[in-house]
Amino acid sequence: MKQFKIIVVLAASILWSCSDNMGDKAKDFVELSKDAHSYANSNDIRMTHLSLDLEVNFESKTLSGSAKLDIENYTGGTQLILDTRKLAIQKIILDGGVQTEFTLGEESSIFGTPLNITVTPQTKNVTIFYTTSPDANALQWLSPEQTLGKVHPFLFSQSQAILARTWIPCQDGPGVKFTYDAKIKTDPSLIALMSAENSTEKSADGVYTFKMTQPISSYLLALTVGDLSYQSTGRNSGVFAEPDMLEKSVWELESMQSMIDSAETLYGPYAWEQYDVVILPPSFPFGGMENPRLTFATPTIIAGDRSLVALIAHELAHSWSGNLVTNETWNDFWLNEGFTVYFEQRIMEKIFGKPYEEMQTKLGMGDLLNTLQELEEDGRVEDTHLYLELDGRDPDDGLTDVAYEKGRFFLQTIEGITGRERFDIFLKEYFTKNKFKSMNTERFITYLNDNLLSEEEQKSLNAESWIYGPGLPDNAPETNSTELDRVELAIARFNNDRMEAKDIDAEGYTTHHWLYFLRGLKNLNLDKMESLDKSFDFTNTGNSEIACDWFKHCIEQSYKPAYPAMDNFLVRVGRRKFLTPLYSLLAKTSENKEWALEVYKRARSGYHSVSYNTIDEVLK
Repeated sequence: MKQFKIIVVLAASILWSCSDNMGDKAKDFVELSKDAHSYANSNDIRMTHLSLDLEVNFESKTLSGSAKLDIENYTGGTQLILDTRKLAIQKIILDGGVQTEFTLGEESSIFGTPLNITVTPQTKNVTIFYTTSPDANALQWLSPEQTLGKVHPFLFSQSQAILARTWIPCQDGPGVKFTYDAKIKTDPSLIALMSAENSTEKSADGVYTFKMTQPISSYLLALTVGDLSYQSTGRNSGVFAEPDMLEKSVWELESMQSMIDSAETLYGPYAWEQYDVVILPPSFPFGGMENPRLTFATPTIIAGDRSLVALIAHELAHSWSGNLVTNETWNDFWLNEGFTVYFEQRIMEKIFGKPYEEMQTKLGMGDLLNTLQELEEDGRVEDTHLYLELDGRDPDDGLTDVAYEKGRFFLQTIEGITGRERFDIFLKEYFTKNKFKSMNTERFITYLNDNLLSEEEQKSLNAESWIYGPGLPDNAPETNSTELDRVELAIARFNNDRMEAKDIDAEGYTTHHWLYFLRGLKNLNLDKMESLDKSFDFTNTGNSEIACDWFKHCIEQSYKPAYPAMDNFLVRVGRRKFLTPLYSLLAKTSENKEWALEVYKRARSGYHSVSYNTIDEVLK
C-alpha cells in the first residue's frame, strides 16, 4: 500500500511539473484507441499543427524540404515517435534551434519505419528535414504523355489509408487531428493545390502558400501539381481540371452547389468554407477522395450525361461523415463510409427524386450481396462484419462494399425503426456535438442508445449482429425500384430466349438501368454477345461503369471483338474498382492471363501504387 502511494505521488508530481507544457489543451485530452497501423505514441505526445516547406522536383520525382510539428507533451516523455516510410531524414531540430538525436526502427513492408526523436518535456516543436523517395507510395508522378494536354508533367498524392507517412513524417492514424499550413515551390507553369485554402490562379514564381485552420487527420493531407484551370460552379464551389477538360467537367458537375445546399439543410452547416473538385488524370486509383476543401475525382465520372455525379455527392457527404467526425482507427472504417453512403443517398434523393435514389439503393444491395458471397467463398467471413479486425494487415483490406453498403443499410434500418424525422434530428446533433473529433464503434453504439433508441428499439435493431456478426442480418431493409422493375422484365425475357436484343425497349435508360441490366444477364453465348453489341454498342461505350460490366461478360464468353477496346481501357484507366475485377477474371484461364500480362506490362507504369499493388497480387 505504501509503495502504491509513492507511485501515485510521483505520477502526480510528474504531471504537475509538465502542466506548463501541457497547457489548456490537456483539459480536453481524449485517449485514443490503440491504432494497430501506426507506430506513433500519440497518447503520450501528440502533434497539433503541421507546417510544411517543400520543393517539387519532377526530374528526381521527389519532394524535399521540412516538416515542422507543433506538439503537446502529455506525460513529460522524452521520445516522440512518428510514422515514416522510405523517407531520407537529414536532420531534426527542436524549437527552431538545437539539433537532436533520432533513430529509425525496424522496417515493415506495410507500415514503414518508426522515427524515434529525442525531445524534452518542454519541447514545443520539432522540425524534420527530409526528402521523399522517388517510389513514395502516396505520390504518382506523371509524364506529360500521361496527361490530357501532353505538354506538362503532373503530380498527385493519395494518403488514405496509411500512405501520408510516405511523403510526410507524421502521426499517421485517423484519430490524430491537427491543423496545417504549407509552402510549396514548383515550376511556374504549373499550379499547386492542397486540401486547404487554394489560389485559383498560377503564381509567377511557382510558390504557393496554404492554410487549413480546421483540424484534419493525416490521411486527408493532399497535394496535386499540374496544368490546371478553374471555374466556379456556385457560391462556394468550383472545378479545377486540365484546360481541355474544364468545360466538360463544369457542365457535368453543375449540380455541385445544389448538393452543398441540400446537405446543409439535412445535417447542418458546411464547416470547410469552400468546396472544390479537381478532375485528375485517369491513373487516379479511386473514384474520388474526400480531401477537405478539394475533392480529388477520377475523369471516369465525366460521362457526358451527368449520370455518375453521385460520386461527388458521396465525397461531399464526407465533409460531415469522415472529415468532420472521423473513424478513430481503420477497424472503425464503416463509421466513415456507411454514414457517407447513407448521406449520399439522401442528397441524391433530395436533388433527383425518389426513383433515382431507389435505383442506387437496389444496385448497392446487389453489390453488397455479391461481395458478401465472394468474401465467404474466400474464407474471409470475419471481413463481412462492420467492425473489422485488421491488426497486422494493410487497412486497404477493409475497402470493400461491406463498410460502404452494409454500413448504409444498418443506418437505413435505424431510420426504419425510429422514423426519418427523429433520425435526422439525431444525426444533425451527432455531427454538431462531435465535430472535429474521432469516433470509434463502441462509443457510437453507446451514443446511439443514449440519445436515440429506446430499449425496445435497441432490441429491434440488434446492433450486435450488424456490427460484430457475419453477412446481412434478417432485419435488413428491402430494396425496391419501379424503374428497375421494367429492366428486370427485359432481363428475364432475354435470358430465357423470349426476346432478342434488338427488341429490348431501352428508351430512357440511364447508367443505372444499364448496370442493372448487364449484372442480371445469364445464359450468354457468343451469338447473344454479338447481338447485344450490335444493338447497343457496349464495346465502344464512353461510360466506364458500363464498359467494366460489359467487359466482364466479354472475358467470361471470350468475346474477342471487344478485346482491343478492353486493352485500351486497361491501359488508359487506373481506377482500382475497374481494374481488380477485370484482371481477376482474366487471370482465371491461361490464355486470358497471358493476354492480361502483356497488357499489364504496358499499363503498370501508368497506375498508382494503390492499384498496381493490388494487380501485382492478382496476377502473381
